[in-house]
Amino acid sequence: MDTKAVFGISQSLTGQRWAWRGGIAPGEGLTGRAGDELLHQLFRARGAEAEDFARLATPTLRDWLPDPAIFADMERAAERIADAVKAGEHVIVYGDYDVDGATSAAVLIRYLRGIGGKVGHYIPDRLLEGYGPSAGALVALKQAGADLVVTVDCGTQGFEALEAAKAASLDVIVVDHHKAGTALPPALALVNPNRLDEVPEAAAHGHLAAVGVAFLLCVALNRLLRARGLFANRDEPNLMELIDLVALGTVADVASLRGLNRAFVTQGLKVMGRRANIGIAALCDAARLSRAPVSRDLGFALGPRVNAGGRVGQADLGVRLLTTDDAGEAAQIAAELDRLNQDRRAIEQAVTEAALAGAMPSPGCTLVSGAGWHPGVIGIVASRLKEKMNRPAIVIAIGEDGIAKGSGRSITGVDLGAAVLAAKDHGLLMAGGGHAMAAGLTVAADGIAALDAFLNERLTDAVTAATADRALSIDAAVAPRGLNAGLVDVIETGGPYGQGWPAPRIAAGPFQIVDSRIVGENHLRLQLAGADGGRIKAMAWRQGDSEYGAALQGARGRPVHIAGRVKRDDWTGGNAVELELDDAAFAD
Repeated sequence: MDTKAVFGISQSLTGQRWAWRGGIAPGEGLTGRAGDELLHQLFRARGAEAEDFARLATPTLRDWLPDPAIFADMERAAERIADAVKAGEHVIVYGDYDVDGATSAAVLIRYLRGIGGKVGHYIPDRLLEGYGPSAGALVALKQAGADLVVTVDCGTQGFEALEAAKAASLDVIVVDHHKAGTALPPALALVNPNRLDEVPEAAAHGHLAAVGVAFLLCVALNRLLRARGLFANRDEPNLMELIDLVALGTVADVASLRGLNRAFVTQGLKVMGRRANIGIAALCDAARLSRAPVSRDLGFALGPRVNAGGRVGQADLGVRLLTTDDAGEAAQIAAELDRLNQDRRAIEQAVTEAALAGAMPSPGCTLVSGAGWHPGVIGIVASRLKEKMNRPAIVIAIGEDGIAKGSGRSITGVDLGAAVLAAKDHGLLMAGGGHAMAAGLTVAADGIAALDAFLNERLTDAVTAATADRALSIDAAVAPRGLNAGLVDVIETGGPYGQGWPAPRIAAGPFQIVDSRIVGENHLRLQLAGADGGRIKAMAWRQGDSEYGAALQGARGRPVHIAGRVKRDDWTGGNAVELELDDAAFAD
């Protein structure tokens, strides 16, 4: 038995060792009440320092918000927008077609509308125009009367488009968070914490989603307008009313929930619970959320529905939903997005099956391509492939014109965005960019093989290091009766959880499996009972036909330890809890 492993488990049913997260066993150097000790254990295992525990437990903007002026070009951007509002110029917010783009656009539109600005939006069609600003679209906006364009969640790699805008005498401000190279496009201002020339204080916020950067621009703009006296005879906008949008975009874009992002999501969920934004309230109704949303809902219930418009429907549905003040219109758009999301799921399933069938073992990056695949779902399919192969994955849809669009997702510790930029610098891509965990690209169909070879060569060492010790991180170990509502309450205090701040994984046991069955779309549901009287329901998602799932189904009556994420049982209600199963190991 491995005495340093949790419950002595050195090889589980999924072939993993159970290890304490961060190498820190519970109780080491901690004193105080049990609940406080567990909470502080969660913080320490996620790399937090003791002096930050208090503000981590109750994240507020007051404690985490930086001075926006530390970011390059922030004040220049605020001044140009303030001048546009004063002069009555026509401002267009040009957003990406995903949730981060939609929420970023909505934040700016709602703020500018609130101070009397003339503002509209433009969201490119994913299939017809692709990602980011295009020269044709920017020139057309200028010809239609636009005086200023603010791109959100795109533009850092828009060299050709911004050159065309400059030639057409159109001012463009870029608000983005994607990786930047040494060269920057000719924007009037480019606000992006991931610029290579950022000062360290600003670069420390490189984990922000674009919607977080857009909110900081509103803070800078609000401060400037206050100094100019705009609010002397009118109410000042309440920026906190925009935080629900920031929370939605941050979680849905899988931004790291550290530092400022924790405050955005914590406070944004409070605003969302008050149903202040008519569009988000309608979206919650369409998703059949009868309670106040939690962080997980943003990524799994609301985000996919907003994304559905850009993936398989009309690209600007998300922005329209999030900026409308008409309850009837909001309900109609939310219902349409819900329908499109169902269509998206069917398309996604077909492409996922084809991608998994064509995936080959690779040391650094799993890359698959196919003709006729819908470009709107390849990002989701890449996520599925990444989970299956435990390494970065890129899924490429080849068009009839020989031009292929790709979307990639990465694993913790492997910077896929930087690798895609490197491929672009080596002339392997027509376009490409992204951040550490996700990237997009355009490549000629006959260049896919060369791209595959380049990425595998570049990423193999990083993947090897990231996956060297294949261990399941555990935060706490309890007896069966320890999986209870009190434990859930303490865990929830340490949230919000997500990328970069993972939800606690609890190990418990031993249990007897008293019932197991396949439910829904190949999910395994277990009923477990402990000798101490503890009982719990556990769900292993999409594991009905896996070796791991088969082992559990054949283990009735055999003692097992389980590991996963414990939460309240939404169906049963009250103090009942359930566990989302990540792994299990026989106890004998």
